[in-house]
Amino acid sequence: MSVEHPRRPPAQPVPAAVQATVRELVEVEPVLVELGERFTAAGFEVHLVGGSVRDALLAAGSSSPVPAGDLDLTTDARPEQTLAVLRGWASSTWNTGIAFGTVGAEIRGTRVEITTFRADRYDRESRNPEVAWGDSLVDDLARRDFTVNAMAVSLGPDRAVTDPFGGLGDLLARRLRTPGRAEDSFADDPLRMLRAVRFVAQLQLTPDDEVVAAMTRLAPELARITAERVQHEFSRTLLNDAPREALDLFVSTGLADVVLPELSALRMEIDEHHQHKDVYVHSLIVLDQAIALERADPASPSPDLVLRLAALLHDIGKPATRRHEERGRVSFHHHEVVGAKLVRKRLTALKYPKEVVEAVARLTFLHLRFHGYGKGEWTDSAVRRYVTDAGDLLPRLHKLVRSDSTTRNKRRAAALSATYDSLEERIAVLSEAENLSRIRPDLDGNRIMELLDIPPGREVGEAWRFLKDLRLERGPLEPDEAEAELLTWWRTRS
Repeated sequence: MSVEHPRRPPAQPVPAAVQATVRELVEVEPVLVELGERFTAAGFEVHLVGGSVRDALLAAGSSSPVPAGDLDLTTDARPEQTLAVLRGWASSTWNTGIAFGTVGAEIRGTRVEITTFRADRYDRESRNPEVAWGDSLVDDLARRDFTVNAMAVSLGPDRAVTDPFGGLGDLLARRLRTPGRAEDSFADDPLRMLRAVRFVAQLQLTPDDEVVAAMTRLAPELARITAERVQHEFSRTLLNDAPREALDLFVSTGLADVVLPELSALRMEIDEHHQHKDVYVHSLIVLDQAIALERADPASPSPDLVLRLAALLHDIGKPATRRHEERGRVSFHHHEVVGAKLVRKRLTALKYPKEVVEAVARLTFLHLRFHGYGKGEWTDSAVRRYVTDAGDLLPRLHKLVRSDSTTRNKRRAAALSATYDSLEERIAVLSEAENLSRIRPDLDGNRIMELLDIPPGREVGEAWRFLKDLRLERGPLEPDEAEAELLTWWRTRS
């Protein structure tokens, strides 16, 4: 029996221009045309659903091309019937999702996933659905996360658009709603709350009051979701061009309290320059500015997850290091040290790859180093150490440090920018002369063992580090000078 949905108004007729757009989406993929013909000939319905339909409808009436993306389909055919339709035509099929009704296939290089209509009920303890096949396209769409994803276009001859919950109207109004009650939807699958956050960034949609209220009430339920899936959705949000409003929703609804409490804790923490309402706002501005610098640099990876995480989290050590000083001043001494530790702990808990964790932690630790530069008082040795400590993160560190200047005092902002320009110029000059990106001792391990007459072991490492520090302090040395310094150190070491 079909499920009734009395809360939703009847769908409005789909305009002809929109119909033409979705037909174009089908026609530009010959595989979809043929797939529709095969299912129709076998007596089954098959429909394109999900993000590809949504994005094609967003492109309607604009000069943008119909976007290409994942091709998700739904059908009244059972999985074994779907496999029979594909047999002898698809170059390969896979059934890793067949328990959930999904058959994957590749046809002439195009990958599709075809899922049987479903009418699931959710176990709200584990979030696992009790899989049940459905007989109705509308009921299948009703179980989708949001109305903008609950539209379908038939691959049959009519290419009809099915929009039972007003998803097209919501797209046009840039509104985010659920097909049924938001609270029921999020209780079934709490990850949908993070998807709501992502769609604010990705599609510039505004969640309606019911969605926001349900997210706020059910935020603790996000703890039921695995760290890997939370991390994946959060990263996808951060990698959009303008994630700031989405992050505000993430924090204001309490979702951040569950999975990234260090971000929420930045609210109400006044920064030492008294330039912003709180450190949280400052961090969002730094993120905005870092994204702008990243996108303006053709040599930069974009979107750059490491830079964006560092921009957002670089000050998370401030709450723990906050001290009230004389005359109303506030200090956060060594917050970069504490922050680096917190970054490692939180990003590890969220199952980020180790190389991402270490890169973001190192950027957090180094982001204040530049403020010791003054007006250029650093020695060449200090410049070498700055470059060496940053390593291959130096281009990102440049962007992070520049982004961290959020003063509204134009004269101060210009002075900071000019000072950093001078540091980059010094780095360039030294790099040309000394290849700073590959600083190593002037003697290798074999020569160290030969001179000191010692076997491989801990003492060779100590000698290597002495020579590395000497190289950083004085620059390149001639071999005989380096050998003399090593022998002197060896004789006088305690």
